[in-house]
Amino acid sequence: MARPAAAPKELATGLRGGDRRALSRAITLVESSRDDHRAEAEELLAELLPASGGALRLGISGAPGVGKSTFIEAFGLAAIGAGHRVAILAVDPSSKRGGGSILGDKTRMPELARHGDAYIRPSPAGKTLGGVARRTRDAITLAEAAGFDVVIVETVGVGQSETAVADMVDLFLLLLAPGGGDDLQGIKKGIVELADLLVVNKADGDLKPAALRAVGDYRHALRMLRPAAADEAMPLVLAVSALTGDGIPQIWERVEHQAATLLASGERERRRARQARAALWSEIGEGLVDLFKADQQVAAKLGDIEAQVADGTLTPSAAARAALAAFRSRARTT
Repeated sequence: MARPAAAPKELATGLRGGDRRALSRAITLVESSRDDHRAEAEELLAELLPASGGALRLGISGAPGVGKSTFIEAFGLAAIGAGHRVAILAVDPSSKRGGGSILGDKTRMPELARHGDAYIRPSPAGKTLGGVARRTRDAITLAEAAGFDVVIVETVGVGQSETAVADMVDLFLLLLAPGGGDDLQGIKKGIVELADLLVVNKADGDLKPAALRAVGDYRHALRMLRPAAADEAMPLVLAVSALTGDGIPQIWERVEHQAATLLASGERERRRARQARAALWSEIGEGLVDLFKADQQVAAKLGDIEAQVADGTLTPSAAARAALAAFRSRARTT
């Protein structure tokens, strides 16, 4: 990865001035895994932290084919029409061979991509669970510091745990396809429990009756999944057509209302404090794994251990203990 030309303080100045190129370079910097880049990224984030935190952070997920890009474009334009500046951090599926992003959000959201008050940044999901790139949280901070007051994280939505996105946003919106009935079998309870708002898309043309039936089906499913929840705590299920724009203003109004309620009650700050603690332990865990894999003594044994696990002569748990023992032994001698 090419080294960003600007120093952290220069990037910070550009970001505060709303320079989109500075924002792109800054995100490239924080996504880099190089040690020198990580040090510069931490310096940049420390410089910008006081200027962040003021945006509405919204996570949007849904299975492929549900119309996420069409919905996000319509929703983003509605937010801009209400006077906001919108940043889209779209985490794309990654090529398993090359690791590169295989989708192009700027081509899937052409009108939004051309708008002066919108910014779209695709990032490859890599191997991260939940479809969220490892440095997405840092990218949120950068987008906020650059003056974007609505930050949308679009996740892959192909069945991984979506806890990752819920742990970095204020509200989580789950986009669903028309159907109901047998499609209810495909609802993952954990994802539905995380959602603050469920939206059935494609409520137009021949699919409109199915979409409206699906709204009723999902509402009924929610009552079974959350039997103890009061009516006001139950997530709304709404139908929209991202293609025609029907229902999009109502979704934006509902998101604004829920965000205002969270802010007024103090729940937004409590939620963000919990998320920050979770992020700390996530970083510690990922950092330890990086150290573990980089250790020469462990690396010398891992190939052998992996081969034994693969051929069934060693259980994964016993193999893990052996590898960790080698790591601890190395740590005690250094």
